[in-house]
Amino acid sequence: MKNLLLPLCLLSLFGFSQKEFDKYGPLGSEVYTDVKTALSIEKNVYKLDLSFKKLEPKQYDKLYKLSDLQALKLSSNEVSAYPKNFEALFNLVYFASYNNKFTSFPPNLKPFFTLQYIELQHTKIDSIPAQIACLTKLQTLKFGNTDDTLKLPTTLRFLKKLADVAIENCVMDSFPKELFKLPMLNYLNLSNTNTHYLTKHFERLPNLEILIIENNPIKKIPFEIYKAQKLRFISLRGNSIEKLPDSISQLQNLTLLDLRGNPVSAEEIEKLKILLPGCEIKF
Repeated sequence: MKNLLLPLCLLSLFGFSQKEFDKYGPLGSEVYTDVKTALSIEKNVYKLDLSFKKLEPKQYDKLYKLSDLQALKLSSNEVSAYPKNFEALFNLVYFASYNNKFTSFPPNLKPFFTLQYIELQHTKIDSIPAQIACLTKLQTLKFGNTDDTLKLPTTLRFLKKLADVAIENCVMDSFPKELFKLPMLNYLNLSNTNTHYLTKHFERLPNLEILIIENNPIKKIPFEIYKAQKLRFISLRGNSIEKLPDSISQLQNLTLLDLRGNPVSAEEIEKLKILLPGCEIKF
């Protein structure tokens, strides 16, 4: 069951990421797909999508000249290091990389004070640096699909505008308690992360609407989940949950509850239908 769910998750991820890339940069600005062409223009180049391009090293290291660049997407470029003088791209609001073997976040995050969206997938990164706290405008953080454990910094809690977090397909070195200290958190996805339990402190998540905790060894959902009163979508697919607390009936905005792949009894499902009459339950 878990193996069947993963490809669907990845398809959703990449479709969503393309929509995110389209959102950033000045309205109607051209999307450049060739480094040489972008460098020949240099000024007023706002969006660069280098997906599936094998990059010539000398041109790659000249990306810093695109000082107006606001959205940069890399994908399957056979690179493992950031371009030289990467910090010169201080106007970036969007940066994403897929299937490039970076071993760390950019070494100096301080210049990227305008960055709102960062996504790193299929890298060799094993930790998120404490310096991420410098990204004070960051709203979206997406990370996953590594072959290593992942360590989160305690400084995550300083990202007061961080609303969307997705960490998928990597092993957390400990319970991600820092994620439950983000007051603006609206969307949280922790799928296939070896997460064993959830926090009781759902009162810290007054803006959480979407909670996706899939393919983990979770057996119990805390009674206090009802304190996240804005929750409208919960997916707990592929866990080891047998029952949910009755307090879930207090989530009056909940419209979808996905329990597929859990050992939930027919009796428990009937009880949940009574507790959540306006909610679609998948089992």
